[in-house]
Amino acid sequence: MPPSEVAFHTGVPDKLLYACRLLRKAYRQGVRVAVAGDPAQLQRLDQALWTFEAQEFVPHRRLRAGEEVPPAMRRTPIWLLEGGARAPDGCEVLVNLGPERAAGDAAYGRIVEIVSADPADAQDGRRRWKQYESQGWPIRHHPQRDR
Repeated sequence: MPPSEVAFHTGVPDKLLYACRLLRKAYRQGVRVAVAGDPAQLQRLDQALWTFEAQEFVPHRRLRAGEEVPPAMRRTPIWLLEGGARAPDGCEVLVNLGPERAAGDAAYGRIVEIVSADPADAQDGRRRWKQYESQGWPIRHHPQRDR
């Protein structure tokens, strides 16, 4: 069954800051999220989630392909997935920061694609949009404008 929606957030000036804010909002709403991207991006996001708000912490954990999730960690709300790792059951949303579609994206109820204003990233985003569109998945566009 395809996701109920693929939301493209385009023209984002700072993908990591935007992702931090989005993940904080999801955490506050009790939504469990998986985040896909390349290892360097996820490393920077991991650090940013610790530091972007001085008085707040967004609970998260990195997970590498083949790594087992300790039972005590299964309720963690935000998962940073490296190398095709699979999030524990219960993650409803997938946030993609990478240039390619995330492995196992059809397993999520909702997908959020964050696309920067960088021309190469925008081109990758257009390619992913066409892939989702060709599968008949519902797409919603959220263009970001300078505020």
